[in-house]
Amino acid sequence: MKYVALVLKNLTRSRRRTILTIFSIAVSLFIFSALVSLPAVANQVLADSASSERIVCHNKAGLAYAMPEAYKQRIAATPHVVAVTPESWFGGVYHEVSDQFPNLAVDPDTAEAMWPDWGVSKEAWKKFETLRTACLVGPGTMKRFHLHVGQQIILRGTMYPLNLTLDIVGVMRGGSAPPNFLIFRRDYLEEAAGRPGLVDVYWVRVDSSVDVPRVITALDREFANSSAETRSESETAFIGSFMDNFRTFFRLAEILGFIVVLTIGLVAANTAAMSIRERRAEIAVMRSIGFPSGTILGLLLSESLIIGLAGGIIGCGAAFIVLKIFTVGAVALGPLSDIRMPPSILAETLVVAALIGLASAWVPARAAARQNIVDALRMVA
Repeated sequence: MKYVALVLKNLTRSRRRTILTIFSIAVSLFIFSALVSLPAVANQVLADSASSERIVCHNKAGLAYAMPEAYKQRIAATPHVVAVTPESWFGGVYHEVSDQFPNLAVDPDTAEAMWPDWGVSKEAWKKFETLRTACLVGPGTMKRFHLHVGQQIILRGTMYPLNLTLDIVGVMRGGSAPPNFLIFRRDYLEEAAGRPGLVDVYWVRVDSSVDVPRVITALDREFANSSAETRSESETAFIGSFMDNFRTFFRLAEILGFIVVLTIGLVAANTAAMSIRERRAEIAVMRSIGFPSGTILGLLLSESLIIGLAGGIIGCGAAFIVLKIFTVGAVALGPLSDIRMPPSILAETLVVAALIGLASAWVPARAAARQNIVDALRMVA
């Protein structure tokens, strides 16, 4: 601790160089942490659904093709199935076309049993089951449009030629709930659309996650050779199919992040070498009055470490704020709409910042601390 004042004084000796170095490290680690956060969030989404007891059953031809409503009873009769919830995509807009967010209709009588982990209160579920125009909204959509429970909104149809008036009865606050979704009653949509009797997706919940493969096989066998054959998959696989659209982007983001860090590491090493080279005479004098070479090495590395960590903290903080703001308008990313910086990325970025600080100064600092005193003084004389 007795050398802290000396380290701080050396850092403020050339304020412009110190500030610019911190700023350059901050910018690089801002880019690094923001880019690496995307695949980290994707992996976390998949990890959260890894032990899910839910299955998604959709048309084998693709999500754009519907299935008969009569499939519900046959799915419910399958062994190990405890709940079946049909889902129909509405795709309405709130005000303008730019105000799109995922909104879909589900059966109210089985929604609570299907998604008990969505953080919806018992009172909200009860209102959802009793009020025909009820809807539940994710916190991201509530924040984006400044909505509140009890408010009445109108969704303008895009796929359906109709508008729906909905009453917000609750918020989906659970960790696994989609933050930007809105769900409402499918019977209300069926009535308004003239009861087409078609379903886009069947959500199926089984009694145990170990029974998921067995139920998947049974469901697809049940509807084989029918007019609407099915493809059933676990919730993890279903979400992963959406993530596959971003895999190349994730890989590119990680590569770019590491390239940026490597580049700024080389720049920081050059800056540290220049700074230490300018102080050769000072270092030689310190050696001559009794400073051990290990102490001098520690002082030089401490200066560089402080610069690296300062840049890392600024870069992480800026990335956290930017990602927080970007989340509000990121509904187009679907499962990745809740973009954020995971704690693991924060810790990883700070470790990278420390490594940049230490690695960039290690070689020149070690050489300067071990250089012969007479030779160092003669070179600057």
